[in-house]
Amino acid sequence: MEDIFNRARLLLGNEGIERISSKHVSLFGVGGVGSWCAESLVRSGITHLTLVDADCVNITNVNRQLMATTLTIGRPKVEALKDRLLEINPDADITPVQALFSADNAADFHLDSYDYIIDCIDSLKDKTALIELASHSPANLFSSMGAALKIDPTRIRVAEFWDVHGDPLARAIRKKFHREGRETGKPFLCVYSEELLENQGEPEEPSADDVIKKACVNGSLAHITAIFGHTLAGLVLQDIVSRGGN
Repeated sequence: MEDIFNRARLLLGNEGIERISSKHVSLFGVGGVGSWCAESLVRSGITHLTLVDADCVNITNVNRQLMATTLTIGRPKVEALKDRLLEINPDADITPVQALFSADNAADFHLDSYDYIIDCIDSLKDKTALIELASHSPANLFSSMGAALKIDPTRIRVAEFWDVHGDPLARAIRKKFHREGRETGKPFLCVYSEELLENQGEPEEPSADDVIKKACVNGSLAHITAIFGHTLAGLVLQDIVSRGGN
């Protein structure tokens, strides 16, 4: 009998889909990158997905975030995204966590309980904390570097964290690791682009969430953030399939 994963089964087989559906993925940050990553995962057979994000949908999110529409403004992002994902697969186990991850509350997130951790956090401090802890956990980690100030999809790349070049966010995280004497654990792949444009429009007044998360607000486009997100999902799926029964 055909089901929503029929085309995926044609490519990966029943065993492949079963392996994918058995994994538990935790996604930190469901904005421009994370929201598209979540959709790609669920459409590809991931059924156990935890969504972590403290923000609510803002009007400025509508241009690039999957669940952000004029009808969802003001709703918690994780709740709006959960509704969207359950429309795709009503049997999916989606856990929304409306919270901000930090070094201080990291124990609340039980990082050791996941098969995969995907980092789409904006805040430098919190992103660094997640990368450090997740790379030392049993989970497999994948991370998004900066997706703003870019328009050329052909320049999006994947590399191990310490081999990422031309990305200011990766550079800032590495400097923070060196300065504070931190170390990453096992190697992990990042999605990034060396492209770095300048804002052309008038700077907007940052929202309260933006002030908390980052020092400035930069322009970004849906096709770039979506490619980042889909690429992260692809890395997870590729890893699951390549490991076979492991």
